[in-house]
Amino acid sequence: MRIKATESTLLVVDIQERLFPAILDGAAMAEHTAWLQQVARQVGVPVLLTEQYSKGLGLTVAPLREGVDEAAILEKLHFSAAGDGELFKRPGGERRQFVICGCETHVCVLQTVLDLLARDHEVFVVEEAVGSRRASDKALALARMRQAGAVIVSREMVAFEWMERAGTELFKRISREFIR
Repeated sequence: MRIKATESTLLVVDIQERLFPAILDGAAMAEHTAWLQQVARQVGVPVLLTEQYSKGLGLTVAPLREGVDEAAILEKLHFSAAGDGELFKRPGGERRQFVICGCETHVCVLQTVLDLLARDHEVFVVEEAVGSRRASDKALALARMRQAGAVIVSREMVAFEWMERAGTELFKRISREFIR
């Protein structure tokens, strides 16, 4: 089961201004997420953002919100981004594969992943681009997602599968700009 650029969407779950400071290693999580967003744009993968009750938790942190069309930002009250079906009406929501980043791993990310799997989507969770307030909650959530059928991946695994092959202009550009 490979991640295909033509079949996947990058879903960034709830990396919001008021929640973000409490996330363990949050700066690294956001940096890895921003990296994936940039690679996604290069390969033509849609990016969707969710915001859990933005009136209370704030908007998605500015670096991740930059360049994202308002139609690609989903305001939600369900913990799961797939809870009310609105996700599937957004650009990229119709695709069969979802690559997931965000927080909190054991709440909104977990419930989103479980709902996507229940709807027969292929789900890939980027380990270094998800976070929780406590390491134990993140570890338990990743184990539960894996057990439920999600595939736990790294950001480079995603990037190389999206590119598919070396020797192309796309590969050269991404290698030069993002792979170090």
